Amino acid sequence: MSEHISIHPAVDGGTKPAAPGFAGGTLVCDCADNQVAVKIKGQCAHNHVCGCTKCWKPEGALFAQIAVVGRDNLGVVANEDKLEIMDPSATIQRYACNGCGVHMYGRIENEDHPFFGLDFIHTERSNEDGWAPPEFAAFVSSIIESGTKPADMDAVRARLKQLGLEPYDCLSPALMDAIATHTAKAAGVLS
Repeated sequence: MSEHISIHPAVDGGTKPAAPGFAGGTLVCDCADNQVAVKIKGQCAHNHVCGCTKCWKPEGALFAQIAVVGRDNLGVVANEDKLEIMDPSATIQRYACNGCGVHMYGRIENEDHPFFGLDFIHTERSNEDGWAPPEFAAFVSSIIESGTKPADMDAVRARLKQLGLEPYDCLSPALMDAIATHTAKAAGVLS
């Protein structure tokens, strides 16, 4: 039964391994002309599916697919004038195309945030093969806020596990450790 649950088009049929030495690619929006294009240098990290209500999801997907790259490895190369910040009060400033609504990247401007310097991207917006595949599912219970019935959550979690995506109701343990380490160093608990 859980195999009939659609998580995201990029993972529903399984995932491919990362290509060794992958050099990056270009992410494009859905507009038929004057597409926004964002060039990414190098491989992404921490690719995952995310159930939060802020991340852009393709039509019909329960989850978004999100990865990070160093902000120095991201550059808008076409139609930057079409980008708008979706929610200026959000921690992650999500830049979306004002034509089609696709989120092109997200950036944290707060230098004290543990993820400052990383930009959030949707690798499925690229035609290049070789991106690191999703490794886990984050904020799984948040899909209830988007309309998923609580009674369906066991089946959703079973499907995620079937796809090799460990479901978390926050971030992966490694990322949670990174946040806690950053916080401890800022507080002087760790040096």
